[in-house]
Amino acid sequence: MYLTRFRLNKARRDSRRLLGSPQVMHAAVMSGFADDADHTRDGRRTLWRLDTTGNQPVLYIVSPGRPDLTHLVEQAGWPTTGERWQTRPYGGFLDQLAAGQQWAFRLTANPVRDGRPKDPTADTKRYGHVTVQQQTQWLVKRAEPNGFEILRGTDDDLNLILHNQTTQSFGRRGGDRPVVIRTVTYDGVLAVRDPQALRRVLTAGIGHAKAYGCGLMTLAPADAAR
Repeated sequence: MYLTRFRLNKARRDSRRLLGSPQVMHAAVMSGFADDADHTRDGRRTLWRLDTTGNQPVLYIVSPGRPDLTHLVEQAGWPTTGERWQTRPYGGFLDQLAAGQQWAFRLTANPVRDGRPKDPTADTKRYGHVTVQQQTQWLVKRAEPNGFEILRGTDDDLNLILHNQTTQSFGRRGGDRPVVIRTVTYDGVLAVRDPQALRRVLTAGIGHAKAYGCGLMTLAPADAAR
């Protein structure tokens, strides 16, 4: 597994196009892999997430294979400054996860609930959670099965902040209706309870809409919690 960081130059036209469409960004990320096995392998898959530090958009990618993002540098990066991208092996970090460790985490997700259709033969519809309480409980419910516990602060409140709540609508190639997804970013502090389950989440994602920039959880030292 590999963890990649790529800084976008948002002043460039192609960068604005990528930032404006999760579908376009997904295609650009997938174009960084020469072989299907490089982005899907043994239950692990390529995940990506866009973060904004200050006013600077940064793309994070976790993938089974090492990506080549030359095309992104040329289209939406900084080709004349020599700044490219940083890719590091991820397996060593994953192997060192152990029960009891505490980490700051960030996750952009698509918290939804399934609606039961009146017609049992119809496809199940998903509805985005809209309140902070609903979105918080969505993650809390998934913490234990995925090998972690969200810690509480001295006031007994969850050490968790929700921000950057957005609703995105975009066309899907060959689709009759636009795709609409509601996303939210979670920043918090967790404790590892089941390292194997947490490794699975970090390499396969959590929740729906993974192709559209959701599901990638990353960890940092707990003293880096925002």
